[in-house]
Amino acid sequence: MDVLLTLVPIIAVLFLLIWIKWPADLSGFLGWALALIVAFFFFNTSWEVGLKASLAGIVSSFPVSLMVATSIFQITFLESTGALKRIVVFVKTIAKNDHTVQIMIINMGIGTLLVSVGATPVSILPPIMVALGYSTFVAVALPALGFDSLCTYALLGAPLVVFSDMTGTPLNESALVFSQFMPIISTMIGFGMLYVVGGWAKIKEGFIPCMLAGLSMGLTAMAVAHGGVGIVLTGVIGGAATIAVMLVYMKLLGKKIIDRSCVTSQDMDIERSMSLLKALGPWIILIGCCLFINFYPPLYKYLSKDLAMPLAIIPGAKPIMTRMLWNAYTWVIISTLLAVPFIKPSGAQWKDIMTKWIRRAPRPAFSAAIFFAIAYVMMYSGYTPNPGKWELANSANNMISILAVSSADFFKGLYPVAATYLGLIGGFVSGSESSTIALFTKYNLMTSKLLHLNPLVVTAGTAIAGGLASVISPAKLQNAAATIDALGIESQVIKLAVVISIIFTAVAAVLTFIWA
Repeated sequence: MDVLLTLVPIIAVLFLLIWIKWPADLSGFLGWALALIVAFFFFNTSWEVGLKASLAGIVSSFPVSLMVATSIFQITFLESTGALKRIVVFVKTIAKNDHTVQIMIINMGIGTLLVSVGATPVSILPPIMVALGYSTFVAVALPALGFDSLCTYALLGAPLVVFSDMTGTPLNESALVFSQFMPIISTMIGFGMLYVVGGWAKIKEGFIPCMLAGLSMGLTAMAVAHGGVGIVLTGVIGGAATIAVMLVYMKLLGKKIIDRSCVTSQDMDIERSMSLLKALGPWIILIGCCLFINFYPPLYKYLSKDLAMPLAIIPGAKPIMTRMLWNAYTWVIISTLLAVPFIKPSGAQWKDIMTKWIRRAPRPAFSAAIFFAIAYVMMYSGYTPNPGKWELANSANNMISILAVSSADFFKGLYPVAATYLGLIGGFVSGSESSTIALFTKYNLMTSKLLHLNPLVVTAGTAIAGGLASVISPAKLQNAAATIDALGIESQVIKLAVVISIIFTAVAAVLTFIWA
C-alpha cells in the first residue's frame, strides 16, 4: 500500500498525459499537488516541509527552467527579425545530393548543435526536411530522433549540471560516466534515422557515413569528458565535429557540399535581406562567451565557484548553488542583446518578440520546474523540522526510501535494467531528461547503495533513457508536425517511434547492467 501511495503522483501524471491528453504543465501541477497531499496525510510530512521542499526543487530547476525561458526568447528574437529564415535557407543547401550524409549533417550534427545552444530542432528542422523533398512522416520523425544521443548536453549541458548537483559529483566526473555510453548510443541513433527513411536497404547504403557520424559524435563527447574543460559545450563541439567529418567524407568522395539548385527566388530575397554571419550572430556570440568562461580557468573558477550564489532553503541541507553568472541562461540573454546592434530589430519586431515570448515561455518553463518540485517533495517526505535542521526519524515515512527498498527486494541484480526503462517512462512523462534526473536520482542512489551497484552508472542510464524518450514525446512530435502543417502525422510517427525507443533503451539497459 505504501508503494502504491508513493506512486500516486507519477501514475496520475501518466494518466493525465496519455488518456486525458492534458499538457505537461497542468499534469505536472496536479502531480505536485497530489505529492503534497499524499506526503501530508500518509507520510507524516507537514505543509511547511512540503512547501519548502517544493521551493528548493524549483530553485534547483533553474539551469533548466530559466534556460528554457531564455532560449525561447533567443529563438523568438531570431524568428521575428528574419534571422532564422536566413539560417534555414543556408542549411537546406547542404549535401543535397547525398541523402545519408544530409541526414547525418542536418538531424544529428546541426540538430545536436541547435539543442545545445537552446534552440529547438523539432521547430526548426522539419520545414527544411520538407523543402529537401522528404515526406512529412520523415520530416517529423528525424529531428525528434537525431539529437537524442547527446541530449545530456542540451541547453548548454543543463541536464549534466543537474546530475552533478543532485549526485554531488564534480562536473568532469559526471561527464566521464555519461560519455562511455555515447559512441554506441550515437551510432545506434544514426542507424535508427536511416531505418525510418528507407528501412534496411537505407542502412546498408549509408553504413559507412552513419558509422563515421555516430563515432565522431560519441568519441568527441568522450574526449571532452577526459579533457575535463568546456564540458557544458560538449554538444556544440560534438555537433560541429560530426558536421566536419561528414564534409571531409564528401570532399574525399568528390561530392558537391553546397548545392543551390533548391534555392527559390523567395529564398534569394531572404539572402539579400541579411548576411548569414549576421543571422548567426547571437549563437556565435553565445558560443564565444561560453568558450571564454569555461576555458579560461580564472574566470571559470570565479563565476562557478567564488560566485556560486548559494541559497540555503532547507535547514541543515547543503545550500543550492545557483551559479547565476556562470549558468547558460544568463549568457543566452547577454548574447542576444549583444547581437542587437548588428541585427537592428525595428520597434514592430521588438513588440512581436516580446508578445510571442510572453505567450510561449511561461508554460514550458513552469513545466520544467514543477517536476523538480515533485521530486523534492518525495525526497523530503517524512522529514521533521527541528531547530536548525530537518531530520528523518523513520525511513518508513520517506517516499523515496520506500521505493528504494521495495525495488531492491523486487528487482535485485536486474535493477539497472528496470531503472533504465523507468528513465524512458520519466522522459515521456516529463518531456525532459533534466526532469527525469530530478525525479529519479535520489531513488537510484538509495536503491543502488542497497544493492551494492554503481549509483552514478545507474543514474546515468536512467538519464540517457530519459533523453531517448524525446522521440516519443507527444509535445515534441506535435510541435514538429505543426511547423509543416501536418498535425495528425505525429500519431503515425509515434507508432514506429515507440518500437525504436524501446529497442534503443534495451541497448542502454544492457550497457547500464554491465557497467553498474
